[in-house]
Amino acid sequence: MPLDIKKLSLLRQEFHKFPELGFKEDLTKVRVAKFLREIGLEVHVGIGVIGVLKVGKSNRAIGLRADMDALPIAELSTHNYVSKSDGIMHACGHDGHMTMLLGAAQKLAEDSGFDGTVIFIFQPNEEHGLGAKAMLEEGIFEKFPVEEVYGIHNLPAAPLGEVSTRVGLICSSESLFEIEIIGKGGHSSMPYLGKDAIIIGAEIIQALQTIVSRKLPPGAGAVVSVTEFVSDGQRNVSSGHAILKGDVRTRSPKDRALIEGSMRQISEGIGSVHGVKIRFSFNTEFSETINAKTPTEAVIRCSRELELKVIPDREPMSFSEDFAHFSNVIPGCFFLLGNGETGANSQPLHSADYDFNDDLLPIGVSLWTALVQDRLPEYKI
Repeated sequence: MPLDIKKLSLLRQEFHKFPELGFKEDLTKVRVAKFLREIGLEVHVGIGVIGVLKVGKSNRAIGLRADMDALPIAELSTHNYVSKSDGIMHACGHDGHMTMLLGAAQKLAEDSGFDGTVIFIFQPNEEHGLGAKAMLEEGIFEKFPVEEVYGIHNLPAAPLGEVSTRVGLICSSESLFEIEIIGKGGHSSMPYLGKDAIIIGAEIIQALQTIVSRKLPPGAGAVVSVTEFVSDGQRNVSSGHAILKGDVRTRSPKDRALIEGSMRQISEGIGSVHGVKIRFSFNTEFSETINAKTPTEAVIRCSRELELKVIPDREPMSFSEDFAHFSNVIPGCFFLLGNGETGANSQPLHSADYDFNDDLLPIGVSLWTALVQDRLPEYKI
């Protein structure tokens, strides 16, 4: 029975209407598990949802992953399936990622055309870099061993169905930092009697911007961003305490270590000059996402066979991806699918007016299906 794309579109829109945040994807997990059971797959529900489809006699297995979580963003869209969860929306296309993988599971269950086992991985909490790690700690690849693992993400403003990927680094790491400044407050009319944390914080922020421009070579692709500056100052009270928070993106562990060391040195050095105490923390939430050669070549080959436009050596992305935790332990490929160049489909990821393009659903299903049939070929006499 041919896959009903209209029903698949309605399913995607249903996911969109009822988004859930990371590790709270309860209704989403129920819907995913129900769909998988109805098409005859073996289903395991834990931190995420696993669907198992075994065909033929081969012991080979591959994993296909989709993310499930939404974002704490109030939707501004006007379509008829706008989010019904207050202040939460699928602003990154995970509703579409789930639907493409479910559609592929249905097509493969009905038509097979492969020999081996496909592990369909529906992962929670991608946005905070915690879901894949939690599934690894739960023993996903011990319980469901695979030789390769694959992940898709849509790419707004790229031509519909354009496939882009690369061997090696595909996504940057993300590290979160916090710099606490413990100074001395006082009366705003006599700032010389205190140690103003705002002035010290401003000096630190300016100095941090010299790391990428003066300590890394051009083209390193690193970014240091201070995104929060919180102090205890008031209208007539100079600040005695402040916290700077932010985000660092890098394309290599070596650059990441250099930036962390430089940030600590700058912060503590400026603090010492002003006679204040500095507390510094640096926590890497997402490591760099690295694509293995053989899986990446398979994605490129299957895409070309489907006559999709392919960019086989795209520039690495500055965003980070929780898929890195999977591809750090299993050879994998993370690849991007163009979401379209106009309207809501072209709005940046995490925008309040972004929307996944339903015209991408059949393309994603076809590509997933072709990839399985390529990696787990039928034995022919």
